[in-house]
Amino acid sequence: MVRYAKLLLPFDLKAMQTEIRASVNEWQPHVNKYHYSGSWTVMSLRSPGGSHKNITPDLLVENEFMDTIYMDQFPSVKKLLLSLDCPVMSARFLNLQAGAVIKQHTDSELAFEKGEARLHFPVFTNSGVEFYCEDDRIYLQEGECWYLNANLPHRVSNNGDADRIHLVVDCKVNNWLTDIINSSGQIAFKEEGISNKDLLNMIKSLREHHSETSDKLADELELQLKETKTGHQVI
Repeated sequence: MVRYAKLLLPFDLKAMQTEIRASVNEWQPHVNKYHYSGSWTVMSLRSPGGSHKNITPDLLVENEFMDTIYMDQFPSVKKLLLSLDCPVMSARFLNLQAGAVIKQHTDSELAFEKGEARLHFPVFTNSGVEFYCEDDRIYLQEGECWYLNANLPHRVSNNGDADRIHLVVDCKVNNWLTDIINSSGQIAFKEEGISNKDLLNMIKSLREHHSETSDKLADELELQLKETKTGHQVI
């Protein structure tokens, strides 16, 4: 199981920052108030049914995801989403304001292995932001892209004096996204639940990239597969 991975999916950070500063849209409080303290707000750019008031990225009464009226104000987001060669479900800006805390929680079924992946694109952040996946602190920097397994326990606190704003995109997993995640040069696995078949598929996908980074990761997975078969473990 992939716990998290830094992905090579660049975007126009400066343009996105400028567009956010120029936007006049109203941010809405996140609905899961039990899971946070302080101010955690949302701006929905793509949602079930296309309503900008719908900040929950789940198809409940609606049949499909559509752009909201806010999307046209963010050409950089539209360009980024078009570059993703996989089905895009929701797209939201999430603003964790200074002093706010998102308590440890899980987002059920939202994981790469379960067919859906949540991608984080940090737009504004600061050194006081602490993001943890289980017990691992992950340093998400402006301009990067990270896949984060939301089905695992995770928490965030903004101990800085400025807002932390991420573009958060939920996608359907396909072969393209699988290759992007498996070829990450910075990836963490959770050993429980990784079958030999899954390891073989990851190794095959990595070998097809023919890069130094992907070959190195494939070598490591082959060693892990060998240890699994022999019952040995390297510490």
